[in-house]
Amino acid sequence: MATLLRGFLVLALLYLFLTGVELLSGGFKIMGKGFVDGLFEGVSNPLGGLFVGLLATVLVQSSSVSTSVIVGLVASGVVAPDEAVPMIMGANLGTTVTNTMASLGHVRRDQEFRRAFAAATVHDFFNILAVAIFLPIELATGYLSETAEWITERVLGSSGAAFDSPLKAAVKKPAGLVKDVLVDLGAHGNWKGGLMIVIGLACIFVALGYITKNMRLLVADRVEAAINRALGAGSGIVAIVLGMVITIAVQSSSITTSVLVPLAASGVLTLENIYPVTLGANVGTTVTALLASLATGNPAAVTVAIVHTLFNLSGILLFYPIRFLRNLPLRLATGMSDIAAERRSTAIVYALGMFVVVPFLGVLLLR
Repeated sequence: MATLLRGFLVLALLYLFLTGVELLSGGFKIMGKGFVDGLFEGVSNPLGGLFVGLLATVLVQSSSVSTSVIVGLVASGVVAPDEAVPMIMGANLGTTVTNTMASLGHVRRDQEFRRAFAAATVHDFFNILAVAIFLPIELATGYLSETAEWITERVLGSSGAAFDSPLKAAVKKPAGLVKDVLVDLGAHGNWKGGLMIVIGLACIFVALGYITKNMRLLVADRVEAAINRALGAGSGIVAIVLGMVITIAVQSSSITTSVLVPLAASGVLTLENIYPVTLGANVGTTVTALLASLATGNPAAVTVAIVHTLFNLSGILLFYPIRFLRNLPLRLATGMSDIAAERRSTAIVYALGMFVVVPFLGVLLLR
């Protein structure tokens, strides 16, 4: 497919994605408070919200999908902004599962696996430490949510009312057509709302899946070369910016970080060089939720999307400038990879425990 045509296809898919967010938000509004309160019981507990966000992201294999859904829930009033913050943090942590699983492909070759597993889990440990520090700070002070609300007020005004978003206006017509078709087919009340949620989720999944696929084809040949050039310059800031730009381009932090795993396994890149790229990928992946929030026309949804960006930026500003803190995720990842290289079963237990068993049990116990 010609590059120009593929570019137009990505724009069309982006439009489909934003339409899906609008349908999802509208569907939950129709379903009513009683239904959604039962569905999201336990989210009001911060740890429950954290585990819900983590598990949802592991299940859909995309933080872009899960954070966009969270933004839609906030826009529809189903989830309060303060309840959404731990869910966003959980989604940010859950996205690291992809590169952790990718590293298991090298499990039969000792040195390759040691390097690959360290490159994958450095992302895990950075996000775990960021959550461990900033979730208590947020609960105690409201640092992230209040800062995000301040930014939202500066940009959109302080009225708190829905704002005139050109993105919302653009997706209003196709979303309205879907509603009209459902009514014509005899769907009313909860049936109509439920079908809108299903169609909205399908649009989000399909759109982001194909956006990622097409953008990967558009930039695949350039990604590895760009990473090698930037890391050859030896600048951590350049590597962070590169990780952010690549992730915005391909709309998936999982692709950015998963590209790094085989490069680490082969010894082309060191763990120290890979680390800042993953930090940039953390920031780049927040753009999807920002776009989704603008399509809702809801200030609270925009605030939650900004929280996601602030959370990742705060993590970088806290950890990266200070050598001891910067090296902490590196040491933890190296130690874990040494253990996993000696006992391969440890890697499986870690991946399943971290991304499946712990969040699943957490969701069950905190409901």
